[in-house]
Amino acid sequence: MRIGLMLRAFEEKGGVGVYTRNIARHLVDAAPEHHFFLYFGRSEDLGSFSDSPNATERLVALGNKAIWDQVKMPLWFRRDRLDAMFHPKFTVPLLCARRSAMVLHGAGWFIPETKRYWSLATRLYARVMMPLYCRRAGAVLSVSEITRQEFCRRLGVPESKITTVYFAPGIEFGKAPDPEKAAKVRQHYQLTDGYIFTLTGGDRAERKNFDAILQAFRKIHAKKPCRLVVAGRGCEDFRERFGIPESGYGADIAFTGWVEQRDLPALYRSAAVFLYPSNMEAFPIPITESLACGTPIVTSNAFGLRELAGDAALLVDPSDPDEIATAVHRLLDDEGLRADLRARARLRSERFSWERCTRETLQLLEKIGSD
Repeated sequence: MRIGLMLRAFEEKGGVGVYTRNIARHLVDAAPEHHFFLYFGRSEDLGSFSDSPNATERLVALGNKAIWDQVKMPLWFRRDRLDAMFHPKFTVPLLCARRSAMVLHGAGWFIPETKRYWSLATRLYARVMMPLYCRRAGAVLSVSEITRQEFCRRLGVPESKITTVYFAPGIEFGKAPDPEKAAKVRQHYQLTDGYIFTLTGGDRAERKNFDAILQAFRKIHAKKPCRLVVAGRGCEDFRERFGIPESGYGADIAFTGWVEQRDLPALYRSAAVFLYPSNMEAFPIPITESLACGTPIVTSNAFGLRELAGDAALLVDPSDPDEIATAVHRLLDDEGLRADLRARARLRSERFSWERCTRETLQLLEKIGSD
């Protein structure tokens, strides 16, 4: 079978980029009987699969994304005589119709409590185009059950049309810890063991709930001096943006900026607690990363955060800084509870497997390619 992979998100940072890079690699490696045509939007990504005899790389200049998806991809579909086209994001080439598949990475545009995190233009686009993409696609994958349910409930998509397929963190998170490497990473970021760790970003501070994190940390620090480590693109500006002092509790907050995937496992494993009370996530990759590393988690009792964390985390109301602070205090003060959550985390992490994700994705692609 000849399968095309639309990889314009290959270079993206964040969850969709992690998913795109990993699912592409795993599909190619897991199915030598199929030939994959990889369509990149950037020349810098060419060569990523030069070691794979069953992969042909194509550079398709990106430019306008809609033209790339709806004009260029159908042309390459015919030119390469594809049986199926797979987009790891949430669009499909409409002219490829039943031979195409896409992935839903969330439904926040449609949920009243969370739609404010997206612009009106983005919400209108999603409201108009998502039902069309779902109707035209041969297969629709969802990264979480909550996402599948919201699409079916709010857009009227038949339940049989969407399949939930969990993915997993990068393979580096499942590897055995390397104490020497971990020490070098901590030294690079000037960290010591036992801190509270969180991930956010300059343009996502509201959705990631950083204001509540900051309020909770002030309460925690007043009772038990400790350190908060904040990582993410653009977070270096948070000290000025949120008026965080250089002294007192503010002196114990460190902003690392963007952290590469290769360094993240060491930061998780060196933390006493991973704090992630986000307001909205469909498939929160940081939760799966923390589970794989066995780090005790405090997260929100809502949406994909609750779905993925299950009983391997302390769940809190993200709008209540007091409840967040109390949960973190419990973990910092109770080694038995931390040990219990570490054990539960490793067990829970077994649910999120690239082998399973690849197998289930491939089955759907084989089905639409042979129908």
